[in-house]
Amino acid sequence: MAGVCLENSGRAEYTGRHSGDDDSGGLVGMRSGMGFLLMGLALVAGSAAAEEWPQWRGPRRDGVSEETGIPVRWSATENVLWKTPIPGKGHSSPIVWGDRVFVTTCDEKKQERLLLCIDRRDGRTLWQQVVLTAPLERLNRLNSYATSTPATDGKRVYVPFLDGKYMLVACYDFDGKLVWTQRPGEFHAVHGFCSSPLLYKDMVILNGDQDAVAYIVALDQATGAERWRADRPNRTRSYVPPVILEGAGKKQLVLSGSKCVASYEPDTGRQIWIVDGPTEQFVASLVEADGIFFCTGGYPELHLIGIRPDGEGNVTKTHVVWHERKERKAISYVPSPIACGKHFFLVSDGGTASCLEARTGKFLWMEKLGRHHSASPVRAPGAGDGSGGLLYFLDDDGQTFVLKAEPKFELVATNPLGEACFASPAVSRGRIYIRSLHNLYCIGLPDGAKEK
Repeated sequence: MAGVCLENSGRAEYTGRHSGDDDSGGLVGMRSGMGFLLMGLALVAGSAAAEEWPQWRGPRRDGVSEETGIPVRWSATENVLWKTPIPGKGHSSPIVWGDRVFVTTCDEKKQERLLLCIDRRDGRTLWQQVVLTAPLERLNRLNSYATSTPATDGKRVYVPFLDGKYMLVACYDFDGKLVWTQRPGEFHAVHGFCSSPLLYKDMVILNGDQDAVAYIVALDQATGAERWRADRPNRTRSYVPPVILEGAGKKQLVLSGSKCVASYEPDTGRQIWIVDGPTEQFVASLVEADGIFFCTGGYPELHLIGIRPDGEGNVTKTHVVWHERKERKAISYVPSPIACGKHFFLVSDGGTASCLEARTGKFLWMEKLGRHHSASPVRAPGAGDGSGGLLYFLDDDGQTFVLKAEPKFELVATNPLGEACFASPAVSRGRIYIRSLHNLYCIGLPDGAKEK
């Protein structure tokens, strides 16, 4: 949910970075075992260097990229490889797979919700499809009609919108052909719609928290058929993208919202544990560091809580290891936090960034960044300096603040685009993609160039 605010190769399938596999100098021409070993290691390293960004907040849904060579400095002209106008309006984030970039938008005059496929190499629009034509729903002034970030498994793209009173999920192939549509349930909320899909194994999972019969639902990626459904008993609107975190030796699907923080088995939807409250509505997703699950939100009260994830049943009184309410200016409602090592980092909607110790919730620093923030931060490796890498915080005015992911505050760069931005950035193949209100920017270093 990229900034919900209350977030090529054209036609050729991506096949990775493998080249030279012919009889003259490729794998076939290698005769020694050591040669095979070295080539195998090179192929593994090459593919690891080209990481996809297939869904909201990336491959692990935590905002972290393993890509190197991401620019540290840019402007509206410097290090902009291309800039493509996006018709209509939307707050959804771009996703990237191979040489394709996908983004959703809404043409409000025509009442059309659109899916666009853009060439990663030069910014050309390869195709666009009208996913839905329907009356525009009621919105909070900071939401949009295209706020849910799509997701892709490398073969298909999954796109959710609100169709009247129903959640609509549409599946397209990489050539823009509709594969299936599904309406897994009604959706009612006075602030509009956002449910960014989570891909897990062969399922696509969506959050249906609402002011009515609420649910989490898992659909089959190939057919759209329902695989499981979990009831959300408190019937309260929230817009939290569920995530898969490792905790207590197992994968857990976790999310806040609907007056609770809860964990589920991602294969079946069975609830593992639940924490009551601490308030009604949430937007930001959870992250994990040093064995602690971290939740920030919500409405009508702001809270930060750290949860030990090894419980069963109602663990409100036993597994909340710390709870912060006093530092209201530092608590985020919309932007999701990010983790590095033994620390959590976050920025509040009002632009106060902070670093917390994961085990204790102790604030290590707190500094003002932008005027207002809706986007969730991303993290990428630093320039070989042995640090925890770099954090990229994008504000609503289009400024990206680059900080070191360290327990001591250090601002590295401030990069203005000069356009309103409400979507979270995407990182893939040495580039960072930023969706402004009217354009999609591809930011990167020219081939062979190094950061000054």
